[in-house]
Amino acid sequence: MKITADTSFLCALYRKQDNSDRALVYLESVGQPILATRLLLWEFRQSTRFQAFRHQQNPANGFSFAEAELMIEKLGKHLKQGVLALVDRDLSHVLALAERISKLRTYEGGHRSFDVLHIAAALELEADAFLSFDGNQNTLAAAEGMQTPLAVHSVER
Repeated sequence: MKITADTSFLCALYRKQDNSDRALVYLESVGQPILATRLLLWEFRQSTRFQAFRHQQNPANGFSFAEAELMIEKLGKHLKQGVLALVDRDLSHVLALAERISKLRTYEGGHRSFDVLHIAAALELEADAFLSFDGNQNTLAAAEGMQTPLAVHSVER
C-alpha cells in the first residue's frame, strides 16, 4: 500500500495539537514509510516559518522561531530514519492532474490550491491512502479513489 499525507498530518506529528495522538498512533501502526513529495515538505517548512513570523509580529499568534526550527528538525530526522520517504515526481504531470481535479471538483467542493496539488501528487504516486485532518481535503481524496483513514466520519441524524 502506498500512503501519502498533507501538511495537517505533519503538523500534528511535529507540534502538539488536538490530532497529535491520532497521528502518532497511526504512524506507529502503519509499519511502512509515508511517501512525501518535495511540494509537501516545502509547504510544511514554509508554514512553520510563516507561523514564526506571525508570532514575532504578535506573540498571541503562531509559535516561536525556536519551535518552528524544532519542527523542521524533527521532519529532517524522520526523513533520515526512513519514517518519511522522499519521492520525486514530474511537476508538469502533477499540475496536469491538478487542473483536471480542479475543473471537476472545485466549483462544488471549494478546494484550496495546495489541497488540490497534494491530491494530484498523491495520484501521481499512485497512493492508496491519504492522511489528513482536513475534512474537505479528505472528501477530495476519497472522491479521487483514495482511502482516508484519519477522516472523522459524522453520522447524520
